Amino acid sequence: MAGWDSLYALVREEIKQREEEGADTSGFAEKLQASGQDEMKLMSIYEELRDLPISPDFPYSEPNDLQAIRAARPEGPRKLRLNASDEQLRDKFYGAWLGRSVGCALGKPLESMHFLEGHGGNPGWKNVKLWFEGADAWPIRDYTPGRSRAQQELGLELAPYGEKSQLENIRYMESDDDIRYTVLALSLLEEKGTDWDSWDIGKLWHQKLTYAQMCTAETQSYLNFAKVTHHLETERPSDWQTKLEWVRHYLNPYREWIGAQIRVDGFAYGAAGNPELAAELAWRDASFSHVKNGIYGEMFVGAMIAASFVETDPERIVEIGLSEIPANCRLASAVRHAVDIAKNSTGQLEMAERIWESYKQYNPVHTINNAALCAASLVFAQGDFERAITTAVLGWDTDCNGATVGSIMGAILGAKKLPEHWTAKLNDTLYAEITGFHPISISECAERSYKVFQKINNV
Repeated sequence: MAGWDSLYALVREEIKQREEEGADTSGFAEKLQASGQDEMKLMSIYEELRDLPISPDFPYSEPNDLQAIRAARPEGPRKLRLNASDEQLRDKFYGAWLGRSVGCALGKPLESMHFLEGHGGNPGWKNVKLWFEGADAWPIRDYTPGRSRAQQELGLELAPYGEKSQLENIRYMESDDDIRYTVLALSLLEEKGTDWDSWDIGKLWHQKLTYAQMCTAETQSYLNFAKVTHHLETERPSDWQTKLEWVRHYLNPYREWIGAQIRVDGFAYGAAGNPELAAELAWRDASFSHVKNGIYGEMFVGAMIAASFVETDPERIVEIGLSEIPANCRLASAVRHAVDIAKNSTGQLEMAERIWESYKQYNPVHTINNAALCAASLVFAQGDFERAITTAVLGWDTDCNGATVGSIMGAILGAKKLPEHWTAKLNDTLYAEITGFHPISISECAERSYKVFQKINNV
């Protein structure tokens, strides 16, 4: 059983992944083509790929170990002083949960390949614009319309699983993996505080999630975890670190994709004001299924979210996020470049086009391109919630980026300052397909996150 995709497709993606990691994959595309999809030949190619060294001229340094990551990071504040009152902090927690839900719901109907990777000769960001124009709703000022002339005229189609988030239908935050992982993180912090590691993530997923709820890297690590553990095993095995390397690597060419980055919010809320702790919790979580920039994406976003409970300047928040990941990694390089684009673009679409052209070589759900767009959206918006989330959904992983940027903006502004025409339509309700969170009020999730924060920080 290959997992998320066929063995042929996994090996094809592994070639690209190894090339991105700095290995010389010359000739492997031809080997794959000649395999005839024979399983033994495919596995032989896979083993060769796995053993390839990083080229000596690869310009980046990208460790997986937390101590090595910290040794390679720039200077940073590590922990910030929370000056807000109890009432203000509660408002920020509610704002973060609300903002995440709003941004996710805006992007969810757009999560089809026509908008993620493009269609009809157009890049994804342009098709988003064309959809809203076809609904007489451009520039974006509300949720995604379910009908547009672009459907008939250009063949564009919305995601079939996002109907309840369309403008005409939205009444709550419908179930989505971006929300599901947020409530899972909350439940883990409620149960264990900060006393957990990657082993606990595997057990949590197997207890709370079905195989069908997983995607890409999460699918592969979920399946691998099942192969190396007994379902009744409750204690971490003594050789877990050795097994972990296999769990997150084996037939997992998605190990630098966005899956880890979208899982961090619930952890980061518990570490509000403490970017270093948020990044550490992110590292523990991401390490179960990801490596290198896949890990850094979760650490970067986690640190930004934690900082957003204190800082208000988006550029400063991005800097704090970068201070928790290696200075000389592909993600840091991309984010710095994206911020420069955001600061030097004359408009939203110019910025979206320049970001797209800079990072279109990555899969639409890769960490690097999406994190770059999130950072650019925050800097470009300059504190405007609507401007931030509507920029973040211009292509690639629309719901994930809308959720991440919405979460950060919500923490910065607090719930009371979020535009009511966005928040009211959710009726303070979300569904997560997790026991106890289906449905639940968004405000209750926020209050529980605040209590977790108090517990972790002995407030």
